[in-house]
Amino acid sequence: MSCNVYEIPQPHAIGSEEFIRLRELFDRSFKAARIGVWECSLPDQTLSWTDTVYEFFDLVPQAPLARDEIVKLYTPETRKLLNEARDRAIRTGEGFTLDAQIVTAKGNNRWIRITACVEFANGTAARIFGVKQDITAEKAVVEQLRHLAERDALTGLSSRTRFETFLSEICGAEGQGARALLLADLDGFKSVNDTFGHQAGDECLKVASRRLSRAAPQADMIARIGGDEFAVIHPCSSVEDLAKIAARVVKGMNWTISTPTQNIRIAASVGAAIILPGQSPKDIFAKADRVLYEVKSAGRNGFRIMSPSRPALESAEATLDSKVCSEVTAGGS
Repeated sequence: MSCNVYEIPQPHAIGSEEFIRLRELFDRSFKAARIGVWECSLPDQTLSWTDTVYEFFDLVPQAPLARDEIVKLYTPETRKLLNEARDRAIRTGEGFTLDAQIVTAKGNNRWIRITACVEFANGTAARIFGVKQDITAEKAVVEQLRHLAERDALTGLSSRTRFETFLSEICGAEGQGARALLLADLDGFKSVNDTFGHQAGDECLKVASRRLSRAAPQADMIARIGGDEFAVIHPCSSVEDLAKIAARVVKGMNWTISTPTQNIRIAASVGAAIILPGQSPKDIFAKADRVLYEVKSAGRNGFRIMSPSRPALESAEATLDSKVCSEVTAGGS
């Protein structure tokens, strides 16, 4: 890592008035960029900060500093990372950069980026120093972008991107509890769009998301993965257990949109599959998708479950009823 050390011009190099002007410019530039300079002498752990760093921590400028008390202002996770990076830097002489989260003396949450360098004297670390920059606003923007990427803007459910990531994590993990994937398509949604317009269609999707969330309150994830397509990842101990979950979803997503001139019934077709370790996300999705379209072809408003094969069950030691046939079909209520 390269460490950028900023040097202030010395008075002997230029006139005293010019030096004062440049130093003031230097200080104002750092302050505008929300950057402060810090130093910790070794081994006595004496801290020295510029006023900007005091501001980051909501402390009175030039107040006495005790490193043990300052470290307590870092969140536990950050404190661990900071101690590891600092110890390594002092041991090896290599600097580091760390994004650190703090809770200030006034209880404000803030993020600061710490850049550190180490100075040695006679082969021993004499001081560690660098700059700290307030990146709270930057972190807020990143978090907002992450939220937008992981959440469906219309319904507030998880996005398809987040769903695909989570499904991959589950399929690749060992020793996790049994889960199932349920795919649900709305029956009647096209009629809502065609009859009442897209604004009514958007409201229909919002209602569907709320109904789905109520029908599957124990779900690990509920996502909108397409126009009127939803996915649920749910804990599941058996095919019979999954049938009960699917039945609740079908029942919960069954309602009527009424106007003075017309009624449109909304229902759901659901296809489901047990998630077993070692199976690819693509295969799991394809199985649930296949039985979903079998439901739609059979008249909609119901569910069907693609059960794992017997050898797969035995190898995964899944708790599934061996008497259940390979597919379970039921109509909605």
